[in-house]
Amino acid sequence: MVKLIASICLLVVLAVVNQAQADNLQSPTAKQSSVVQDLKNRKSQTQDLKQDFLNCNIKSNAVFRGWPDMKEPCIKSMRDQIQKEIEASTQYLAMAAYFSTDTVNRPGFAEHFFKAAREEREHGSKLVEYLSMRGQLTDTVNNLIKVPSVKVTNWTGLSALEDAFKLETEVTKSIRELIKTCEGTSKKADDNDYHLVDYLTGVYLEEQLTGQRDLAGKITTLEKMMSSHGQLGEFLFDKNL
Repeated sequence: MVKLIASICLLVVLAVVNQAQADNLQSPTAKQSSVVQDLKNRKSQTQDLKQDFLNCNIKSNAVFRGWPDMKEPCIKSMRDQIQKEIEASTQYLAMAAYFSTDTVNRPGFAEHFFKAAREEREHGSKLVEYLSMRGQLTDTVNNLIKVPSVKVTNWTGLSALEDAFKLETEVTKSIRELIKTCEGTSKKADDNDYHLVDYLTGVYLEEQLTGQRDLAGKITTLEKMMSSHGQLGEFLFDKNL
């Protein structure tokens, strides 16, 4: 009899416990509801941060601005020059790809323009690094580099070198204008960015002028070879390029 009563009591206790667990599953407590809402809020905040990151809208913390800043016209011209270097690099890459096709097959010209593309891209990278060194990349960089369009035609070796010469001339002219802008138009010493002007003149401008002279020599040589040997002249020139 005692065992029967004990068994009945045990069954009652188990039934009460099971009912309580079922109630908890069906109707979350206030604490559980708070946890669920907190998780939803965190998920929403994470999605917002992800979207801001993709749009480059992450707000930066306060940045030390103790050193003298570059003048705004000079900064704008530097950003424009970065874009020009990227455009030149992309154009050279398109030319290299053209001469790499099996229907054209001019490996010498292809390697020449692949090298030119790398050099122009490196020029753009160095200018970005310079702006960073001067503390001018603390804000958004959305408009620093834009995807350029390229011109693709059925180049001959000669026409490609001539287009490259024109492109280098345009880049050189742009660097000269950048130097003038950063020198300043007034006689105030603060308007002249001596360090940047010296950097552009001693490194970039000299390299541009040397490159133009090299292209001019190649154009002259190829013209002479083609005038006496025709397409064979271009073939031989490509082998020695």
